[in-house]
Amino acid sequence: MSANAVGWAVADSWTMTRRELAHWGRQPVQVVVGLVFPVMLLLMFGFLIGGGKGVQGDYVDFLVPGMLALTMAFGLEATMLAVTQDLNKGVIDRFRSMPMTSGAVLVGRAVADMLQSAAGLVILVGVGWAVGWRWHGGPLAFLGALGLLLLLRFAMLWVGIHLAMVAGRPEMVQAVQILVWPVGFLSSVFAAPASMPDWLGAVVQWNPLSATATAVRDLFGSPAAAASSWPAEHAGLLAVVWPVVLVAVFFPLAARRFGRLNQ
Repeated sequence: MSANAVGWAVADSWTMTRRELAHWGRQPVQVVVGLVFPVMLLLMFGFLIGGGKGVQGDYVDFLVPGMLALTMAFGLEATMLAVTQDLNKGVIDRFRSMPMTSGAVLVGRAVADMLQSAAGLVILVGVGWAVGWRWHGGPLAFLGALGLLLLLRFAMLWVGIHLAMVAGRPEMVQAVQILVWPVGFLSSVFAAPASMPDWLGAVVQWNPLSATATAVRDLFGSPAAAASSWPAEHAGLLAVVWPVVLVAVFFPLAARRFGRLNQ
C-alpha cells in the first residue's frame, strides 16, 4: 500500500472510532455497567463467596490478577450488539457505499472497545488497590502484565466481531455471548487447578484465560499454586501464543465475512 492509501485508512478508521466514542455520550448507562460489572464480581468473589482452593498466600492477591484477565474476556456483548445493530439498520451498507477504506468500520469499533477495556483495567486496578491488593514487581513487569491483558482482549474482540456477523441479529448475541461464560469460569481465575479433579484441572490449565491469568500473576508477583505442569510452567509463552493464534484465525474470518456482506 502507498503512503497515501495508508494515511486514508488511518483517517477513515479514526473517523469510525470517533463515531463509536460519540455513542458513549449518548448511551452512558451501557458504558458504566460495562465498567462496574467486573468490580462487582471482584468484590463478590473476594468478600462474599470466597474461594481460593489450592491458593498459597492471600486470596485477594491471587484473585485480582485473575479478575483482570476475566475482564478481558467478558463484556464483548456491547461490541457484538453494535455490529449486529449496524448490520440490521443498514448503517454498514451506507458506509460501504461511501469513498472510505473497507474495514474502517470494524477497526473503529475495535479501537473504541480497546479504549474502554483499558479504562476498565485502570478502574479494576484501583479497586484492587483499595481492597488491599499490591503488585510486587517492577514497573516493566507491571506494564508487561497490562500488555498481556490487552493482547488477550484484542484477540477476544475479533472472536466477538466474527461471531456477531455470524449471528447477524441483536437477539442472537445473547445466545452467542453465553459461550464465553464457560471459558471464563473453566479457568484458574478463582481457584488453583491443583484443587480440581485431574481431568478438569487439565482442561483449565490449557484454557487461554488461565495462561494469561497465571502469567499476569507471575509478573505482578502475586501468590499462585506451585507450577506442576507444562502449561503452568510456560504460562508466559502461552499468554502470547494463544491470543496470536486467535487473532490469526478470527481476524481474517471477520474481514472476509465483512467483505462478502450483501454480495
